[in-house]
This record gives sequence, C-alpha cells and structure tokens, in this order.
Amino acid sequence: MKLAAAAYSIDWHENWVSYEEKLTHWVAEAAGQGADLLVFPEYGAMELASLAGAEIAGDLEKSLHAVAELGGRVGALHAKLAQAHGVYILAASGPAFEAGRPVNRARFFGPGGEEGHQDKQIMTLFERDPWGIAPGGPLRVFDTALGRIGVLICYDSEFPLLGRALAEAGAEIILVPSCTEALSGYSRVRVGAMARALEGQCVTVHAPTVGAAPWSPAVDENTGAAAIYGPPDMGFCATGVLAQGELDAPGWVYAELDRNAVSHIRETGEVRCLSHWPEQKSCLPDVQTVPFGAD
Repeated sequence: MKLAAAAYSIDWHENWVSYEEKLTHWVAEAAGQGADLLVFPEYGAMELASLAGAEIAGDLEKSLHAVAELGGRVGALHAKLAQAHGVYILAASGPAFEAGRPVNRARFFGPGGEEGHQDKQIMTLFERDPWGIAPGGPLRVFDTALGRIGVLICYDSEFPLLGRALAEAGAEIILVPSCTEALSGYSRVRVGAMARALEGQCVTVHAPTVGAAPWSPAVDENTGAAAIYGPPDMGFCATGVLAQGELDAPGWVYAELDRNAVSHIRETGEVRCLSHWPEQKSCLPDVQTVPFGAD
C-alpha cells in the first residue's frame, strides 16, 4: 500500500468553489501518485471560516460555529472524492457540536462509502481556554482492507497509554493529524508519533498544518513537516523515518508499506516492545526514592 501525509496550508476562500477545487486537487494529486490512504491535518477545516467573511473568521467562537455548520457539506465532498478515487481519506479535523461545546473531530472516509470519525481525547491549554473545546467520544480502531487503523489527534499522540490502547486493539497504522503554532509544538508531536511507532511496533502518519493565516485567531501560525514513521527495526528504515518532507513546505509526503510488515515485525523483530510492554508492571512497585549526596 502507499500512504500519503499532507503538509496542508491554511488558505482564504472567497467561495465554496474555491475550497472544493483545492480539496479536489489535493486528493487527485495523491491518488494520481498511487496513494491508498490520505491523511489531512488537525484543524485544517478552520480555513472554511473564511467563507463566512472576515468578521466571523476573525472571531474565535463564531468561527467554530461557522465551520461546524458546513460539516455535512464537507463530509459529502470527502465521501465523493474517496469513492471516485478508490482511496481512504482522513479529513482535516474541525469542530463538531453535540452537547453545548464542540469536540475536535476527524472524519474518516472509505472507497466503498464507509464513514466514521475519531474525536480528540485530551485538550491542549489553548483548546481548554479560550476555545472551550470538549473531549470527544472513545478511541476507535477502523478495520479496513489496508489493515487496522487508529487516530491520535495531535496532543493525543504525546500520551503513550492512548497509543498502547490502539495497539492492543490491533491498530497497525496510527494517523496523527496535527496543528502546531511553533517549532517546539511540532517537535513534541513528531517525537510522540515516533515513540508510538516504536513502542507499538506500528506505522504512524504525521500530517501537519503549515504556513500563516493571519486572518484566523484559531490557526494563524502553523509549523510542521509531513512524515511517516515506523519502528527502527529490520524491514523498516534504521532511523524509523520512512519519509519526511521539508519544514513548512506544503505538499504530500509518501511512503510504501507492505501490508504484512507490521505483523511481521511484531512477530520476528529484533525487539518486541509490544509484547514485552506488560513486563514494566513488575518493575513499578520497586521504584524507590533514595537519598543521594551531601546534605
């Protein structure tokens, strides 16, 4: 199979046609390169606030509602493109209102009309205040023709027990859409994605937003590089980096993956992080605090 991670720029759209043409171009380009799975970033959907005009796009709360109201239309477009090109698409995440406050939701579309979603689990400080984004539904693993796929949205990738839960549920590929303002934030997600690939002996696909959108208080500055990671073990790249784009360069990054690669490495790898994970528990009760050094 061929995986595609987007380094996605946030653009201003004067009308729906502009957005539809952009998304159609991005999907067609990746599908034209033979990609089977396309991953867009966290909060990439916030560019849709531009359709409501500068006043609403520049207001944090109003922009959340404006984007959420377009959810049905955006979903229909992604579903259409997934079926037309015979690909799986993780759409750029955005707000979805269910009970008062919005969740941060990434919707997943399949070539046969399948549709699901994954909500972010743990909110960053900015999402908590002033955004007021709420934690969403449970973690899910999607059982697809490409294998079992899970999603850890940005900050979620920095928490090992979430990745572990997906790995234990059989996830072979974990998608990591992100939106990070600074290099430090991007680096944290990058390290998290690589760590989840190592300890879960799986593949992670990191898709960030890039570039500036000064008209939006939500996604005004974006730093990142698209990449695809695997466990640094035999059959994979020794560095664990299967593919990586340039920092802040919009476009797709691709990596080819044997569909049996993950199951093979879990069974025959030089290390067995996934199966040896429970052995940590026997060590934890023995942790001691020891006085050491001069008074």
